[in-house]
Amino acid sequence: MNIVVLISGSGTNLQAIIEGIEAGEIDGRIVAVISNRPNVKGLERAQQHGIETLVLDHTQFESREAFDSVLQQQIEQYQPDLVVLAGFMRILTDAFVDHFKGRMLNIHPSLLPKYKGLNTHQRALDAHEAQHGCSVHFVSTELDSGAVIGHAKVDIERNDTAQSLSQKVQKQEHSLYPACVKLFCSKQIQLTPEGVLYAGTLLPDSGLDLTGD
Repeated sequence: MNIVVLISGSGTNLQAIIEGIEAGEIDGRIVAVISNRPNVKGLERAQQHGIETLVLDHTQFESREAFDSVLQQQIEQYQPDLVVLAGFMRILTDAFVDHFKGRMLNIHPSLLPKYKGLNTHQRALDAHEAQHGCSVHFVSTELDSGAVIGHAKVDIERNDTAQSLSQKVQKQEHSLYPACVKLFCSKQIQLTPEGVLYAGTLLPDSGLDLTGD
């Protein structure tokens, strides 16, 4: 399967997916990495692995709609089966999301549906949660509300801070995202109006528990 990855920064989740592909664990190939910011580390990571890169600077566009329209055209040139948002720090227009419905994934640093939006680690601490984590979901027009494919959990310790919790969650992200991309590329999951089907069975709202070691 052809995969296009969208980034805005360092690309650590991109790196994890690249490594999964190169290890033969994911039956797909990244045909392009597109960033809305120039000179970010993620572009270097892609280039080091011989992956085509493109910068589409959002500050050069008059509106969100104009940017998303051109971004959509650029993505479609690569005929992707899957679009992966890997730290892509843009709120996407409904038209863009609808165009890629069922074939665009995002990762979010919480156990969805809890803590949509920003500052998830501090919010989990403030709520005295026993566990926190990350979730991979299909992208929908409502922010962080698409059907969840899988999640990974971490225990919250008494001395955890937002920073230490972020580090623990990011470690899980680097195994969770490749695992979910693998499921998509092997056609084991699909989005339906009722939710995510896995091997013919409808998953719970929290998706599969794919917590790593």
